[in-house]
Amino acid sequence: MAKSRSSFVCQSCGAVTTRWAGKCESCNEWNCITEEVAEAATPKGLGAGAGASKKGRTLALVDLKGEDANKLPRRVTGIAEYDRVTGGGMVPGSAILIGGDPGIGKSTLLLQAVCALSARGSRCLYVSGEEAVDQVRLRASRLGLDGANVELASATNVRDIVATMEDTSASGVDLIVIDSIQTMYIDTIDSAPGTVTQVRTSAQELIRVAKRRGVIILFVGHVTKDGQIAGPRVLEHMVDAVLYFEGDRSHQFRILRAVKNRFGPTDEIGVFEMANEGLVEVENPSALFLAQRQQDVAGSAVLAGLEGTRPVLVEVQALVAPTALGTARRAVIGWDTSRLAMVLAVLEARCGVQLSSSDIYLNIAGGIRMTEPAADLAVAAALVSSWTGVPVPADMVLFGEIGLGGEVRQVAQPDVRLKEAAKLGFGQACIPKRKKTPASDAAAKTAPAIRVNELAQVQDIVDLFSEMKREMGGGIKYAQG
Repeated sequence: MAKSRSSFVCQSCGAVTTRWAGKCESCNEWNCITEEVAEAATPKGLGAGAGASKKGRTLALVDLKGEDANKLPRRVTGIAEYDRVTGGGMVPGSAILIGGDPGIGKSTLLLQAVCALSARGSRCLYVSGEEAVDQVRLRASRLGLDGANVELASATNVRDIVATMEDTSASGVDLIVIDSIQTMYIDTIDSAPGTVTQVRTSAQELIRVAKRRGVIILFVGHVTKDGQIAGPRVLEHMVDAVLYFEGDRSHQFRILRAVKNRFGPTDEIGVFEMANEGLVEVENPSALFLAQRQQDVAGSAVLAGLEGTRPVLVEVQALVAPTALGTARRAVIGWDTSRLAMVLAVLEARCGVQLSSSDIYLNIAGGIRMTEPAADLAVAAALVSSWTGVPVPADMVLFGEIGLGGEVRQVAQPDVRLKEAAKLGFGQACIPKRKKTPASDAAAKTAPAIRVNELAQVQDIVDLFSEMKREMGGGIKYAQG
């Protein structure tokens, strides 16, 4: 009889060690190694042995081009923002992982999605491992969804869930929600729910059954303090789509972002607003993000960003203030701190803007997080505006990537960004200098009615503020030195 053996597994990266340690040497995380017991088994190959006469079955080979290769059927919920992120609807047999901070609204969003899908004739199951059935009913009643034809269950044993999916009475199930995968366990594994082995094996068994039966399966995943899906990244590799539900609890906006999608574009976002009746989709997020923008205030610039295929206009706020400490402070909300350091270094080294001894505060208003490099130019404009005390023109938008040489580089789909800015009433834009090609000439003829200032160097934006300062006839509100 094989003896059981113990191994110590890091719950953050999945590294396996022979003994416990306070710090994982692979990911440098503390207090993340737990003991897991597994049955010892001798590795067996496919060569000679007791099962040498056993042969595998021959696989059925098919052509690359099938009859419905370009017509994948999708389950559409009718919630436009959710369907946009999933690529136009959910494909039968797909596995989707949704992560987010506790209390951000993951269960609320999924409950609204399955109720909307059931109203379109789909049979949906909602399996909760964290809440009782009555708790889910209370949430549905609060959202006004208690009349939806959704079947509920409270379970954590994967064996019971698989048996329910394999049951003939459940043969017509189209979608199943597992809330959450960290609470599920397999009784043949001697480790606690939420450990690396349990999460990986439970997800593998559920995905295997779902793909064989053509059922859409939605996993809710816990996140760490850094905002990443808890457990090893192998869980994200196993599923077809990974969605992150982002947002600040102090704001009513919630962002559903696709970071992986095998059936649609990545980096697509859906914008929701948290209200008394649940999550309400926002059809025009640009107007919402700019609703409380104050004009004629130094340090405020409008970025024409692009999230997936959707153009989004957001306000970039910067404040340059004298420091009272020996080391200047850098506080950033909604943007990358290291990228801010790069923009500050370029402004100081290439343009002579002395900001190294000043406190810098940067904020992307509205609670959204921007990740694309096209925000560099808007951030630089907001910093120079706050440094000189000259406001950015109220009808101006900016976008462009800044290189270490001080050059302004081109970004993707400038015409889509300009069209969104013109739709919201902006009259001028600062963009990277475009190359003259037949395609660009044809696009210029159909471009929206907005005055474009093409910049080749970041020094051009500094010169623009210097010219506006001379026209104002005033001095610099706050200068260094």
